[in-house]
Amino acid sequence: MLVIGLTGSIGMGKSTVARRFRAHGIGVWDADAEVHRLYEGAAVAPIEAVFPGTTTDGKIDRVKL
Repeated sequence: MLVIGLTGSIGMGKSTVARRFRAHGIGVWDADAEVHRLYEGAAVAPIEAVFPGTTTDGKIDRVKL
């Protein structure tokens, strides 16, 4: 299996390339989307334990974090 990582700064076209990969049936794992899911679920309690006051309505508040 070939694994390719897309990296770069804001506005470099990472999302565009990922959409094109998906359009061609190539699987894409979106790390940013995964972090957002974790910040609303499994990561909330451990992060709150280490950084008290960083949650709002049961979710990690990225500004407070």
